Amino acid sequence: MGKIYARADAFLFGRWTYEVFAGSWGAVKEIPRDNPVALALNARPKYVASNTLRNPKWANTTVLSGDLVTAIRDLKAKPGGELQVHGGTTLIRWLLDNDLVDEINLFTYPLILRQGMRLFRETGPDKALELVASRSTAGGVIIQAYRPTGRPQYRTATMESTEAKK
Repeated sequence: MGKIYARADAFLFGRWTYEVFAGSWGAVKEIPRDNPVALALNARPKYVASNTLRNPKWANTTVLSGDLVTAIRDLKAKPGGELQVHGGTTLIRWLLDNDLVDEINLFTYPLILRQGMRLFRETGPDKALELVASRSTAGGVIIQAYRPTGRPQYRTATMESTEAKK
């Protein structure tokens, strides 16, 4: 996680995730020098997509409202490293719907949750992804990096193509 956070030039949050992060990472009084996540989150700019947040308390925070597509495209166009989003299912879905995602890092943990919000919608346009990196941790977490490549191309299965695979 530290390597991923270290690549960020800035962070983008939805309001709910921002408030959770600000209440924990932003409340750290003394940032431990050996914690790259805390260092990155507290030192780098933070942007919050919200029409209701007025006075953010976490240092170096800017609220984005109004035309979010243009505001986020402008942030992405700045030279430098990455604009990262951590958590925030509603924001991530909206970013995907508006073609504002360059790369997705998925973490697959070795457990099964039978409840909670789905990351991807059950309906809507399909998106093709290209795997650009994959690794696993000693604890069994699989980290996969994907880049969206547009709409998927589908082929119709025929008896001949299924027989050829046998």
